[in-house]
Amino acid sequence: MAAPMQETAIRTGKVARTFIYLVLLLFAAFYMLPLYVMFVNSVKPLAEITGGGMMSLPSVFTLEPWVKAWSSAQIGVEPSGLSPYFWNSIKMVVPAVFVSTILGALNGYVLTQWRFRYDTIFFGLLLFACFIPFQIVLIPMAKMLGVMGLAGTTWGLSFVHIVYGIGFTTLYFRNFYAVFPSELVSAAQIDGAGFFQIFRRILLPSSGPIAVVSIIWQFTNIWNDFLFGASFAGADSQPMTVALNNLVQASHGVKEYNVHFAGAILAAMPTLLVYIVGGRYFVRGLMAGSVKG
Repeated sequence: MAAPMQETAIRTGKVARTFIYLVLLLFAAFYMLPLYVMFVNSVKPLAEITGGGMMSLPSVFTLEPWVKAWSSAQIGVEPSGLSPYFWNSIKMVVPAVFVSTILGALNGYVLTQWRFRYDTIFFGLLLFACFIPFQIVLIPMAKMLGVMGLAGTTWGLSFVHIVYGIGFTTLYFRNFYAVFPSELVSAAQIDGAGFFQIFRRILLPSSGPIAVVSIIWQFTNIWNDFLFGASFAGADSQPMTVALNNLVQASHGVKEYNVHFAGAILAAMPTLLVYIVGGRYFVRGLMAGSVKG
């Protein structure tokens, strides 16, 4: 009696699992449809797209749109590709992510292991910075960059993103260090370790999961930002997102959709690679400091 019931339960479970997988596969295919359209049309001649074959596979495979988007597209009034603006974004993102992550780690370390008067107010102000809309800081930040002599430069854009990202990175590291064993810090203090020695030798080596979260979050936000790049960048320091917008706008009466699709994929490729490499650590790092004990 028990054996047939058990077999029926196992069979029902397999059917239910198969149904769930099919539904998930359907949703995944629907979610990936825009990427399919972008990639397929980025390797077609323009005539195939304008002829109504946007969903079909290319009958003539060509990489000319990719080459044109990267090195010979028309942006503004001078012939230039996305490549110099890609390196502008790299020069902006790398220092901004590194500095904001280190400062966030230091803030989280101080706010959890070196308590001081009004520390909760200080943390509340940093947390409040996470909810300030971009548009509010445009005029004050423009004046600040002018005073510092960084207006229209890549370093100025990095500075803007560092300031705007400190609130987020501090929040991540503060929550992570809040459940860190304080006995280790106390033991290091008894042994004569200083402020930066404790941070460098005890806290920082154990901060891998939350550092990945901070890096992925900051990299994605900074790379995909358009407003700050359009507001503060000069003609030679524009990031990838602004250059992509200019590429689409500078069509001169002819919409080269294949080039636009190729440029959009090139602009999205770095963030996609970051998530592929470190995406599995993202949720793990977020959950690392969520449970105490």
